[in-house]
Amino acid sequence: MEKKKHRLFAFINAENMFNYENGIELTHVEPGLTRGVLRARPSSYNSEGRIHGGAIATLADTIAGCCACSKGGDCVTSSSSLEYLRAGQGDLFCEATPKKLGRQLSVIQIVITDTRGKTVATGTFTFFMAKPEEA
Repeated sequence: MEKKKHRLFAFINAENMFNYENGIELTHVEPGLTRGVLRARPSSYNSEGRIHGGAIATLADTIAGCCACSKGGDCVTSSSSLEYLRAGQGDLFCEATPKKLGRQLSVIQIVITDTRGKTVATGTFTFFMAKPEEA
């Protein structure tokens, strides 16, 4: 699906919104596959000089949610599990694919890599699929 036509791009990448302010950009959407990037900036790092775990979790939740909604609809996070495997270096790249895309629940797996191609984190996110007025 051409990225400029998918409704998620306008919302996720909008200036002055949460994702934009945190350096997160949705880069690819097609049914069942989404990708995004966290552009590392000084505010992305913790006191030890590593990408903050909260920034990693935010990237994962955002891109996983986009995957859950990649065929349409809206969703809210029901639960999540992340495994932090190593400290990331530079920008972080997230890819999300479904384990299940359902009418009521969708389960999405994510893999986050860094600029060295090293896996930084993996995880599973469950989303409650909501009608637009319920989200």
